[in-house]
Amino acid sequence: SLFSVYHSCLTCFLVAAMEVQVPDQPVVALHGRDAVLNCSFSHASSFNLSDLSVFWQLTDTKRSVHGYWEGHDQLADQAESFANRTSLFPAQLGLGNASLLLSRVVVADEGSYTCFVRVQDYGSAALLLQVAAPYSKPVVTLNPESNLRPGDEVALTCVAYGGFPEAGVIWQDGGGRNLTDNITTSVVANEEGLFTMTSVLTVVLEPNSTYSCRLINPLLGEEGYAFVTITGQNIAFPPVALWVTVGLAVCLLVLLIALAAVCRRKIKESCEEARREGASRVREIEQKAVMRR
Repeated sequence: SLFSVYHSCLTCFLVAAMEVQVPDQPVVALHGRDAVLNCSFSHASSFNLSDLSVFWQLTDTKRSVHGYWEGHDQLADQAESFANRTSLFPAQLGLGNASLLLSRVVVADEGSYTCFVRVQDYGSAALLLQVAAPYSKPVVTLNPESNLRPGDEVALTCVAYGGFPEAGVIWQDGGGRNLTDNITTSVVANEEGLFTMTSVLTVVLEPNSTYSCRLINPLLGEEGYAFVTITGQNIAFPPVALWVTVGLAVCLLVLLIALAAVCRRKIKESCEEARREGASRVREIEQKAVMRR
């Protein structure tokens, strides 16, 4: 078939007399959106579209992405994952525009694409497509959330989901000190290949401390920021321990009052007894003195 002959000629990698140009920098496409893979070619003389052949394929696997020759699209050999998602710009083909429109981009589309063009001579060039998806706003939670005391070890968890590719996570304290050495980060992909990122920072609790989690997507830049401030209100005795402490304090106070009362009574009784003994002793001395006379 014409496709087989054309593909064989392409793989022979003939010296290209036609210049084919694609972007030097990777093309970044947003997940779920459309992307244009730019490809242009120059030809010395005018030509009929029936003489033009354009073929897009994955550079590594050689799977067909989109084909065009004999004046119309040729999609019989197109990879199933690209079905109903690709198109050229027919009105601009005669102007040297062989760009590919890729609709509803997914994570699996990421990779290198080669644009082959033939009029009389061949030319080709490859570009890199990168897929990006913004993460949700990070949420920071504290575990445990209550019953905290200064010096306790606490885990701060920062979660963001629905993004791609894997983002960098930076933890800082209120003074801007980087705490990233103390974190554990995990990445889980959903059925679409999008990531949920969970980062856990373990710290020793101090009152009135602020901790922030910053998310940086390597393709989209900084995406999100969240923080938590641990104030003195968070740091308290557990409710049970508090009531036990209050109860013990009340009991101790009652005991001290009772003990003071007992001591006071004992002291009073001892004083009265000593006074009676003293008076009796005085009477005995007085009686002896009278008898001696």
